[in-house]
Amino acid sequence: MIDTPFIHPTAIIAPDAVVAGDVIIGAYCIVGTGVRIGYGTRLHPHVQLIENTIIGSQCEIFGGTQIGGPPQDTKFKNEVSFVEIGNKNIIREYSTIHRATGEGNYTRIGNGSMLMAYAHIGHNCEIGNNVSIASYVGISGHVLIGDSVNIGGMTGVHQHGRIGTLAMIGGLSGLNRDVPPYMIAEGRPAKVFDINIRGLRRAGIPPKVRAELRQAYKLLYRTNLNVSQALEAIEDEIEKSPELDLLLQFVRTTREGIGGRGNSPQKDNL
Repeated sequence: MIDTPFIHPTAIIAPDAVVAGDVIIGAYCIVGTGVRIGYGTRLHPHVQLIENTIIGSQCEIFGGTQIGGPPQDTKFKNEVSFVEIGNKNIIREYSTIHRATGEGNYTRIGNGSMLMAYAHIGHNCEIGNNVSIASYVGISGHVLIGDSVNIGGMTGVHQHGRIGTLAMIGGLSGLNRDVPPYMIAEGRPAKVFDINIRGLRRAGIPPKVRAELRQAYKLLYRTNLNVSQALEAIEDEIEKSPELDLLLQFVRTTREGIGGRGNSPQKDNL
């Protein structure tokens, strides 16, 4: 037996849309041209998948959400661009996710993430796996967010910013600079004030590595060393690990960007 989708009679489906088996499309949904929906995904009533949107399997998308709309970017000239969303994501009411700017470019979200009500993901963003984005969070264009990041409600993230793996951002924050992996940041503007020990523990990072990351945090943020001196001290004093290597690489590339944002290289501002 081949599973077939359930499509409510009031839904509007573009002729070229591809809808996999066992999909549920609720009342008054709009599924536009170039849309593909993976097996077992559910669209609650009044969801709009505007254009060139790829949804993976076993996602759940709630009413009022709009995905695949054109980017809020004056550089956009109706070129063909995309949104790609992985598997097992939950996207709650009235969230918005925009297509990319630039011919053939993507806005991407990985697997297993939750966007709470009224969250916004701007054009050309890259969101990792198992990310939690609370209600009323605004993610500007060209932002990169690593795996297992947690962003508190009503936070704004500046375009070209980056939030590293397993970072946690407190609610009501304003991020105008990168937040390195494994850190906790909050405030307006947001500042790093601790390491995310609880998140590291939940992720199964060994105690020895957690202690070494805390030592690196202290050298970066709790001494009078500048960034170059802190990086040199970390390399001299702390044993190597994949987690420490990721942190060091992130900090180095942050310094190569504009205004403390590693996704905003010099060439973008020429």
